[in-house]
Amino acid sequence: MQCDVSKPTQLRFLVKETVKRYGQLNCLINNAGYHPPHRPIDKFSIKEFNEVLQTNLVSIFAASKYALPYLRKTRGSIINIGSLVGKIGQEWATTYCASKAGVVGFTKSLAIDESRNGVRVNVILPGNIVTENRRQFVAQANNPVELNRTIDQWQWMGRSGTIEEVGQVCLFLASKFASYITGVEVIISGGSELGYGKKYPSKFTVGKV
Repeated sequence: MQCDVSKPTQLRFLVKETVKRYGQLNCLINNAGYHPPHRPIDKFSIKEFNEVLQTNLVSIFAASKYALPYLRKTRGSIINIGSLVGKIGQEWATTYCASKAGVVGFTKSLAIDESRNGVRVNVILPGNIVTENRRQFVAQANNPVELNRTIDQWQWMGRSGTIEEVGQVCLFLASKFASYITGVEVIISGGSELGYGKKYPSKFTVGKV
């Protein structure tokens, strides 16, 4: 079903329709979000900041609020998708980083509240993942190949992650194997936050996953 997460009424309808179709709700993954163009704070308007918060943070609050009555019945879980830069910061991205840092705080607080109801709440913090937005961003560069190579060198593993790898972490957190995990930040970044500067020597050829 198509759903604009910035509109709470659509989120409420999506949750109700899901339960109507399947009879129950076991897991909510809050994944939708967007990254505005990189700009200094002087170039962001208050309206633009509110729009980022509405999509990246308020939508997670709303979806969780509407899903929780059903998740409590199944003792299910919520998985929020934040961002590594919400933890370590990013140049010219104050609005985005603020919204993603909010996701972490919301996750930990909700995990405390819902533990009494048997609902686990965790957050995944992806680093550089090859998404459609990443492809579009790189395609606009003067030298897309070189930019991709540069970004890959930000990780100790010498490459960017895949959406499938993030999906596997979601599957784990939603499963019985993670039944004792709540309120946790799971970083999936290839080690990009470890150490200073470029991580992977460019003379090496990085193989496929």
